Amino acid sequence: MQIYVSQSVVRSGDGTRNHPFRFIQEAADIARPGDVVIVAPGIYREFVHPKNSGTKDQPIVYCTTEPQGAVITGAEEIKEWEPFRGDVWKVSVPNNIFGNYNPFTTKVEGDWYFTDRENHTGEVYLNGKSMYEENSLEAVENPEVRRSSWDPEFSVYTWFSAQEMNDTVIFANFHGKDPNEENVEISVRRNCFMPLTDGINYITVSGFAMRQAATQWAPPTAYQDGLIGPHWAKGWIIEDCEIYESKCSGISLGKYLQSGNDNKWTKTYIKDGTQTERDAVCQAVNEGWDKEHIGSHIVRRCEIHDCGQTGIVGHLGGAFSTIEDNHIYRINTKHNIEGAEIGGIKMHAAIDTIFRRNHIHHCTRGIWLDWQAQGTRVTQNFFHDNTPPEGCEIKSGLSLGEDLFVEVSHGPTLIDHNLMLSDISCRLSTQGIALVHNLINGSFTFVGEGCDNGGLKFQSCRYTPYHVPHSTKIAGFMTILHGDARFYNNIFVQKEIRQDLRDYVHQAGFESLTLYNFICGTKPYDGYPTKEQYFASLKPMSGDFAKPGSNDKYYDHLPVYTGGNAFFNGAQPCDSEHSPYIEKNHTVKIIVSEEDGHFRLHTNLYEYLPRSMTRMVSTKVMGQAFEPEQFFENPDGTEIIFDTDYFGRKRSIHPLCGPFEEGAADRFTVAYPTMGGRAIYYHDKHRLEGRARKRISQKDLEDMEPEQRPFGEFENGPEGEASWEAMEKEDEVARIQADITMTGCENVTFPYNGTLFQVQDIFVRGNTAWLRDLKTQRLVEVDCEYGIYSEKKKWSVSSLQSVDAGSDANMSGLVQTVGTLLCVLSKSMAHDPADACKTISERVNKALEPRITMRLTPKYLKFIQEKKFISLEDVIYRVKTSPIEPVTETVENL
Repeated sequence: MQIYVSQSVVRSGDGTRNHPFRFIQEAADIARPGDVVIVAPGIYREFVHPKNSGTKDQPIVYCTTEPQGAVITGAEEIKEWEPFRGDVWKVSVPNNIFGNYNPFTTKVEGDWYFTDRENHTGEVYLNGKSMYEENSLEAVENPEVRRSSWDPEFSVYTWFSAQEMNDTVIFANFHGKDPNEENVEISVRRNCFMPLTDGINYITVSGFAMRQAATQWAPPTAYQDGLIGPHWAKGWIIEDCEIYESKCSGISLGKYLQSGNDNKWTKTYIKDGTQTERDAVCQAVNEGWDKEHIGSHIVRRCEIHDCGQTGIVGHLGGAFSTIEDNHIYRINTKHNIEGAEIGGIKMHAAIDTIFRRNHIHHCTRGIWLDWQAQGTRVTQNFFHDNTPPEGCEIKSGLSLGEDLFVEVSHGPTLIDHNLMLSDISCRLSTQGIALVHNLINGSFTFVGEGCDNGGLKFQSCRYTPYHVPHSTKIAGFMTILHGDARFYNNIFVQKEIRQDLRDYVHQAGFESLTLYNFICGTKPYDGYPTKEQYFASLKPMSGDFAKPGSNDKYYDHLPVYTGGNAFFNGAQPCDSEHSPYIEKNHTVKIIVSEEDGHFRLHTNLYEYLPRSMTRMVSTKVMGQAFEPEQFFENPDGTEIIFDTDYFGRKRSIHPLCGPFEEGAADRFTVAYPTMGGRAIYYHDKHRLEGRARKRISQKDLEDMEPEQRPFGEFENGPEGEASWEAMEKEDEVARIQADITMTGCENVTFPYNGTLFQVQDIFVRGNTAWLRDLKTQRLVEVDCEYGIYSEKKKWSVSSLQSVDAGSDANMSGLVQTVGTLLCVLSKSMAHDPADACKTISERVNKALEPRITMRLTPKYLKFIQEKKFISLEDVIYRVKTSPIEPVTETVENL
């Protein structure tokens, strides 16, 4: 069933297309498995709490008719401001507007929350941007720049609240702006989209903008709050959403409210926080935390920004999930709230969770994996600028962030094909890790440190759980011995060390190789044993096993495994590094630029990068993490082989170290604008384009009564409801991401469907090629593996790299080959398999030899009958003779 919602109607209807509900919650009250709640553009000032579960095969879907056109906000607009003194204005808000949760009397608090000033969960927003709370009216009247803020200029826009009778009185300094003319809002609701009870499963939320929620601090030992989240459930999908301005956390995949263990540490002070955390994990297992009932969520293609604590938070509830293709930035950059739960993503117990292709930048830290990062994989992520900007006051060690923090976990934690370009790349108070094919521009900190609770008089080791592989069942507890680390095929490039960072760690007393250092490379692992050294020390027990120190070998650092790593600009290997490549004669530059939302990496690295110094890395090479005795493998237990690179391109037998296999370019487009300006939603197994379809003139629309207006911006003609499938077919646009664009193909022509096809460009990815006709601009897709072709009427192609096919015989031959295949497939030429083989062999192979010989025989050209043909993959990735330049524009035919 389709349930419609539109904020534009004067009164709610029955949820049909012609009489939609006015509030999303009305739809959420009745939605059942398989239902689709379709929301028109508008601002929805409500808290949506789904009441019913979907099923795995029939989720309940909430989607929008226009990408981010439907906005769910936890704020209300305020227009009754009165001048107070100077630039300060005043407003009184009746407390009944807040219901049973007043954000301006609710303090931010909880375990591991550290601050030097009082904060409330409420916010005042000026033109969509949260201002800074002060603890007195005097401070609002005389604001001082907060040097710890990453946006110090805006930090003087301040507010203070007080209670008078039954009103919340807010004083705010707008610095000359009139709040009654500007868009000024205050947070009213705690959440935007979240069930009130546990176990509301299989919900999909697509394409919304959600903002301005008065969320509470979300430590792992409490119910974890979020602007949106599943509460404690299974199988949610949150996709193509913009989520921002949550006081604490944007998305929560976190823990339920545990009886007797909710912020127990700060409420009772009886047990240390680590002990209450251990209790929380065991209690969850006893109360039904398992893969069957909890986790397995997907968060994808979301833009998450400007949240106070985390972009995504989770403990236990985020296990078995996938978090991919998200753009996360400006998290905890106001530095008005601080503590040990800060990051673009902060996850505890991310068991078998994959963090893939996320772009995380300008956050206090990128990803923080705390406890039980077992079976966790961090792959193809783009990290940069996740340390404080130069000149920013660093208030504590936790304010000096990094791209990735892995803490007190036993692994296996796999970190591969990432760009880690901040001043500090990793904080590694952990073991059981593997770093493979990363580009690392910063340092490793807290190696061998940070795993106790700071005791001086008594030992305070943190014993953390590890699990039965691919399960929540607890296999044991153990402290962290450090080591058990693998570093294969990485590139380390030392960057210039900032003096302000040096000064901070010196003054704070953190300056050492094992605490804060700014040496890029594996150097902090000096002194750790190799595999041979470590296991040689483990001998059978003798008669003196009870003597003091006889068991020290079981508490020594675990071994470190290395190979295939390259070091530039003075980056330093550890003393046991196996056959490192150390470049001493040239300087490598790494620069990140941003142009119209496209982020590019500029480097001369590949001029000096050696080849044939590496081996292919796989699960077999990485082996098992020591404590859980689990392989570095996929969540389903299958082997991982690193035979493709950051872009998914095939690697050679001796792959290049670092994330990129192709090294001919000096620039790489490494991240694209989130959601690409549009979103795709699913409805009855059909793909719907979230595009406006205006069929009624604006004048006619204005003359209609609200209840007569069409739902959203979709057609409502005299024939009744338009077919969703028809709308999809009418407006379908083929969005193509190619690896290579081959230009200069104009001399290649061939007959096609009764006309002459003159090739302008050819785009290639894997075994698929797209040919563009110079005259008609039509685009034809050819699947060269299965012998299938189709024509695209409306299309858009983005490509990573470009090559002039006319300047290289190999590329020219490839273009001719694909053109000939299309001739045969479309039966525009009377070629049988043998004739096609002869034609291609005579006209193409001579141009390709001796580098490449197309293996064309009648056996391989039986695609007409068997839908099979040869693979072009080897051709694409072995041809490297032409200069390759990045494509800077998307080619479109709309």
